[in-house]
Amino acid sequence: MLNYVWITLLFLGIATGLTTDIIDRNNNKYRNNESLPVTISFPYTFDSTIKKSYDANLLISKEDFNSFYDEDISADLSFPAKVSVNPDDKKISLFFKTNKESPKIFREIASMSGEEDDLSGKISGISQISGKEVKAGITLEEVLFLKMKKITNSAIDYAKISVNIALGLIGIMALWLGIMKIAETAGLIGIIANWMKPLTKKLFPDVPSDHPAVGSMIMNISANMLGLGNAATPFGLKAMEDLDKLNPNKGTATNSMVTFLAINTAGMTLIPATAIAVRAASGSSDPAIIIGTSLFGAFCATVTGVLAAKILEKFPLQKGILSGMIKKHKRGILIFIGLAIISLLLVFTGMGKMVGSSLRFLNPETFKTVIELISTLAIPLLIFIFVGFGVYKKVKVYEQFVEGAKEGFNIAVRIIPYLVAILVAIGIFRAGGAMDLLVTLLMPLTDFIGMPAEALPMALMRPLSGSGSLGIMAEIMSVHGPDSFIGILVSTFFGSTETTFYVLAVYFGAVNIKRTRHAVPAGLLADVAGILGALFIVKLLFG
Repeated sequence: MLNYVWITLLFLGIATGLTTDIIDRNNNKYRNNESLPVTISFPYTFDSTIKKSYDANLLISKEDFNSFYDEDISADLSFPAKVSVNPDDKKISLFFKTNKESPKIFREIASMSGEEDDLSGKISGISQISGKEVKAGITLEEVLFLKMKKITNSAIDYAKISVNIALGLIGIMALWLGIMKIAETAGLIGIIANWMKPLTKKLFPDVPSDHPAVGSMIMNISANMLGLGNAATPFGLKAMEDLDKLNPNKGTATNSMVTFLAINTAGMTLIPATAIAVRAASGSSDPAIIIGTSLFGAFCATVTGVLAAKILEKFPLQKGILSGMIKKHKRGILIFIGLAIISLLLVFTGMGKMVGSSLRFLNPETFKTVIELISTLAIPLLIFIFVGFGVYKKVKVYEQFVEGAKEGFNIAVRIIPYLVAILVAIGIFRAGGAMDLLVTLLMPLTDFIGMPAEALPMALMRPLSGSGSLGIMAEIMSVHGPDSFIGILVSTFFGSTETTFYVLAVYFGAVNIKRTRHAVPAGLLADVAGILGALFIVKLLFG
């Protein structure tokens, strides 16, 4: 399944980008080789016959700008500029810098020269207003295949990011797998697994209750719930390695692997620390208000992900059977999906008052304080308890730690190709404009369920990219405010779901899984449930 997802992301990104560039070129969107009327003012008398560089101020009236670019800005533009005169060839150049408040089209033109914010152009048609002020036209640098350039830069940047992520994991992996090795040798992981046997036997019936994989999965899920991402990932990768030892068909995901990853992609966290931190930085009067709403959304995602994994594993499909079934029963499937959506909406409506009244009694600040205290103390206590238990059991803790750390190093290096593959595809998908196209296509559906159009990019980006969704969330809150309905909604989205494709790529890559079976559908269903649950509860409490 990841194979088809990867191909789709690449194809849509490149095809959308190339199509957009061709359309922009035919429509001359950036007005290549055309002159924009401007006024340039100087601190002293301007003389174009002198070879000199002048400090100046560039003025563009909103009427001229809107008419030239077919835009709708509401105020005149002003930029500090440099004017360079070359009397030998009678050419005059002007340079100025854009910023985040500059019109989007200026920022796009500036991006053609790389990541710089410089814009340059040729001055022509000078008519003197006074000794210190002239009217003229400026022809900005030519723009060709902007989207394709962005795709190229994005592919290179994401390839670098992928390697940096993997290299950054080496130290963390070595630490936690070293600690885990001590606990495993001392028998502590077996004790923990035995305590959780009633639950794990239901979730992972194919895994013996005394197998090391059970302890690793429990540690991963616990770390995720406490928001300890640095510890959760090594525990999760260790769990995948342990599960792969029970795998009779190497390279193909087992039912237990898919269920375990469905729980991970649901992203159940008691306190969404990152979203709260961004809300606080954005000036929220109550940053922790999303704790209850995020828990509700994550709970919906977790339940849906686990149920989807358990149901889909009962229907193993051979290659080509799924497409045949869809074609044969297309009408029945559409009716079933429609009835399911209506039923969910009715259930949500009926439960609304009951859930809303119960969640209003939560004290977010107290809950946040308790969880933050636990999160702060958890890592030192885990190290102390695991190593202390090893000493008590007379384990050679140093030697065992080193053995586990070696394993962590190997896993971190092994996942690099998988990270590069998925993150580069996501980068191309975004840079080519396919994400914007998808937002446009889905807007009628989001209008129907009551989701603001401004929040849709966040909902779509969250399963693809953690950093991308974080940037979108921060941008939306800066525009609409962190305590607005939309601000609370997007931060709840962030706390209710996880970066599904990143998780699948990293975890399956650690054990060389090529055939992921129903992991992608289960993860995406969990994402959809988390988004819908978040939308429902935020509308109920703050809408």
